[in-house]
Amino acid sequence: MIRLHHCPGSRSMRVLWALEELGLDYDLVSYRLDDGSTRRPELMALSPAGRVPALEIDGQAIFESGAIIEYLCERFPEAGLGVAPGAAERARFLEWVHFAETQANILQSLNIQHIFLRPASARSPAMMQLETRRLIKTMQAQEAALAGCDWLLDKGFSGADLMMAFNVTACFRFVRPDGFANLAAYAARIAERPAYARALARSGEDVLYTRDFYELPEG
Repeated sequence: MIRLHHCPGSRSMRVLWALEELGLDYDLVSYRLDDGSTRRPELMALSPAGRVPALEIDGQAIFESGAIIEYLCERFPEAGLGVAPGAAERARFLEWVHFAETQANILQSLNIQHIFLRPASARSPAMMQLETRRLIKTMQAQEAALAGCDWLLDKGFSGADLMMAFNVTACFRFVRPDGFANLAAYAARIAERPAYARALARSGEDVLYTRDFYELPEG
């Protein structure tokens, strides 16, 4: 039995997409980020911080999206989504898997400032500008890495790309795509993958975001 605990619009999209890419049968338990449902005791028992994703698999529960993706890549090596220890691209694979979380933390800060903080007067224009600049730096690194490449590794599509599923669309909610042609094309390739489309459909509507782009306030 495989069961994924998931919220639309969250990092658990990475794992949902991975399960679809692997063609696995799984149950999906859905929560919302805005109604306190992630504090349910049954999720807290699986993920100590009450966060998604949590994946029940092989008689155990695993939390943290990066750990889950690495586990799935190693558990199902025949899918070719991982890079074995000692292989030439192993270090680069691990870099991107964990860089995805560096970028996601910046996106989370911007989500809090632009969306969740109430009233609007509680938001900090200075913090929003700082975090946007930090996000641009991470996007520039991706833009350079994708020059002449379809995916982040020379071997092709991998778990490193799965880790970026949560990030890519969210980046373009805060930074316009001008100057990021490689990253925009990468986002389009992700959207074209049948497993990604299936994951989006299984996840349901993203209820958190009401606009395509969030402007920086003056200040």
